[in-house]
Amino acid sequence: MAGAGMSKARLSRERRSTQPGFARVTRSSISSQDSVTPQQGRLTDSVLLSDLSLMRVSEQQASLARKGKLSKVGSDNSESSSGNTKHGLSGSSSSSVRASGRSAPRGALETVGRLMKLGRLRNVVVVAGAGISTASGIPDFRTPGTGLYANLEKYNVPYPEAVFNIDYFSDDPRPFFSLAKELYPGRHRPNYIHYFIRMLHQKGLLLRMYTQNIDGLEKMCGIPDDKLVEAHGSFATASCHLCYTPFPSEEAKEAIMSDNIPTCSFCSATVKPSVVFFGEDLPETYFQHAQDFPKADLLIIMGTSLQIEPFASLVNTVKSTVPRLLLNRHAVGPFERKPLRRRDYLELGDLVHSVRKLAEILGWHTEIQDLMNSHENRTLPMLISSSPTSSGAMDPSCSSGEESDFSEVDSRSTES
Repeated sequence: MAGAGMSKARLSRERRSTQPGFARVTRSSISSQDSVTPQQGRLTDSVLLSDLSLMRVSEQQASLARKGKLSKVGSDNSESSSGNTKHGLSGSSSSSVRASGRSAPRGALETVGRLMKLGRLRNVVVVAGAGISTASGIPDFRTPGTGLYANLEKYNVPYPEAVFNIDYFSDDPRPFFSLAKELYPGRHRPNYIHYFIRMLHQKGLLLRMYTQNIDGLEKMCGIPDDKLVEAHGSFATASCHLCYTPFPSEEAKEAIMSDNIPTCSFCSATVKPSVVFFGEDLPETYFQHAQDFPKADLLIIMGTSLQIEPFASLVNTVKSTVPRLLLNRHAVGPFERKPLRRRDYLELGDLVHSVRKLAEILGWHTEIQDLMNSHENRTLPMLISSSPTSSGAMDPSCSSGEESDFSEVDSRSTES
């Protein structure tokens, strides 16, 4: 019986995938984080070089320059006498930064903030993952004993990621529905990080936000639909996982929260919220990246492990002259390389602390706090009435900032 259900799921997807017009892009847990796109070829001089080069001048270079051991430290600092210091960090200092959680020499936040205040960075693309929502009280997926996956052990899931496998869901939807109860919008509140991104929008700087999260907190804090790409779907709609007949999302939520299984009125198969599972097509809005990333003049990456494709490879599609700022607990993806790319900058440590520091540099902190207070005063009564357990959410100003996969629905691989 299980095999028949899984076979039907495959046949249904195969019929759907024959639609012409564009290459399918589906969710995959395989990362190609070290891939390099054609746009990442040889670095060339640009009008931004004189400003951006200042970002990566390390204390070590400055010290050597004072002793006369460096002939040049300035706009052409890429011509360092050592390959390990080409980007302003020696091999030892780079690993030290990652181990200690301190920011890069001279302060990446200070320099990026300065350029933003000067009006040089006007089209900001934000790429976000699970780490931006831990301050809202949503547990991550993989922490032993407390992660969302740990709570699924009673279902004897063959491996944790099976909860997002469409064939496994066809056979037994209970593990996913158990996890969905924790992630459904209404149980948690946006935190300082979400409101910082909204402030980017209010300042006219947010080109687009690409999120892996399915918790809906970006919309809840007021980021408009046209500025948001929920790359891994959401709970906003629901449909049959076999015949794709639409199903009322509120009815699906009511059934799931009551430990019942919503079923399709047309074919009697299980109804699933529009969360993208492994092997399923990404939403059409995802393909806006082809226009957005070439336009970006600043890419901010926060709270993600950059392990889920094709989402993880998006960070490699901005122009080589565009600065990329990583705000994370640990260095990930291309930021693990030694030396770093010339215009890559990172601030490692607690994510809320890093975002608050950048907001203070920009002079936005008070505005963000006021925005949070006014918005929370309007939405909190609705959250309490819609979810008796919403009191379990943490204070929005607290966070571990881990980039572990939680409301990121792990996903996607590119198929031609």
